[in-house]
Amino acid sequence: FGHQLTRINRSLIRKWFQSFPQSHCRNFCPYMKVTNQVAGLFQQDGLTLLELQVHLPMTRFGTMKHLQILEEAGLLTTRKIGREKLHYLNSVPIQLVYDRWVSKYAQPWARNLTELKYRLEDSSMSERPNRVFEIYIRTTPERLWQALIDGTLTPNYYIGTRVESSWEPGAPYRYLTPDGVALLEGVVLEIDPPRRLVTTFSPTWGTAEDAHPSKVTWAIEPTGATCRVTVIHENLDPLSELTPQLATGWAQILSGLKTWLETGEPLVIER
Repeated sequence: FGHQLTRINRSLIRKWFQSFPQSHCRNFCPYMKVTNQVAGLFQQDGLTLLELQVHLPMTRFGTMKHLQILEEAGLLTTRKIGREKLHYLNSVPIQLVYDRWVSKYAQPWARNLTELKYRLEDSSMSERPNRVFEIYIRTTPERLWQALIDGTLTPNYYIGTRVESSWEPGAPYRYLTPDGVALLEGVVLEIDPPRRLVTTFSPTWGTAEDAHPSKVTWAIEPTGATCRVTVIHENLDPLSELTPQLATGWAQILSGLKTWLETGEPLVIER
């Protein structure tokens, strides 16, 4: 766990615990209870501080401090829209732990059971069904950019598919399986190498063909020896069965991208 979530250290965990009122510090259970409540609220992603605080047994300041620790740990990402600061659960670090530690024998059972739980419990979708993911990768912006647009490289992390495009505004793109079947297609809206790529997103597999196009933004920011990669998926259909599945898909893609760029080996996920 500690090896994968490198941004979480002992001092950070200590700060996290200290963010709670003293009345909650008698044992570990209250911490977990509040943290689980926070995580549960993110079934509806993109909430403001006030929208989160009203459901938690703490003050606005306490909620803000708690969220700040989670953001520093990389488990939470934020995005400002006007005066509002929206909070999004970042599932990528959790996916990294899952990929590393969950047995290939237990994984199918765990995946099926969690999908059943979400389908039974999540009867409503957010009015703002957008998703934001963030990950730090030890590489250069140029090498990362090449990994995004080079069809000889994408099979190493993008579910085994190769991308095809001329990569200019208005140009189409496709992700193809080894036998030439398109699983995803769209149009390039903006391109600024090696910093920003914005495209439409139209899945073409199975029943996903009926989904209306959404928008995906890749943002690359150098931070010393690493790059911060942010993926924003917007304009999702709240009524589509595909929408809640995309979090898992993006987490696996970003986990695979990080693993391949840092180790040279593709991430193997047992099915």
